Amino acid sequence: MTLLDAPAYDAARAHRRRVMIWSGFTLLVVLFVADWLVSGMPVDWPWNWWIHLQGRITVNHFLDAIEHNDLQKAYGIWVHNPDWQRHPDTTGPYPFSRFENDWSPSSPNNDYGAIRSHKIAVARIVGNVLIVGIRINGLKSNALFLDYDPHTHSLGFAPVQLYLGP
Repeated sequence: MTLLDAPAYDAARAHRRRVMIWSGFTLLVVLFVADWLVSGMPVDWPWNWWIHLQGRITVNHFLDAIEHNDLQKAYGIWVHNPDWQRHPDTTGPYPFSRFENDWSPSSPNNDYGAIRSHKIAVARIVGNVLIVGIRINGLKSNALFLDYDPHTHSLGFAPVQLYLGP
């Protein structure tokens, strides 16, 4: 076959190819936007969106357990060990007695009283952790800041506070 013996132009095949390319591109854009929306619309790099999603889910599960006054389940989420009662010595420097003293609705150390509702206001990657700012009981001031470590999947009190806006 020489150059002068080239096959005839197939318009239907070219149209199918163009439709397939644009459909694939559109699907990728839709999946990208859907991932961004599911992750909570983070203002961060796309490779960190999974950390945002995991951190938000963990914080929501933790605060739901606190709202239902299930402190043992909440502590299991805090230390990322649901069987923490079988191995209480492996929970680290924050024992359950101190946790209960900090998070119990009747505790004098709990700044929020009985936690009835929560809303995640902001989440940002700072260093190697996700800092999550939460408004407790609808209060605009005195927000709670927790950090989520994506490597250990545990929660902690954030050493920094993020700006939540006016």
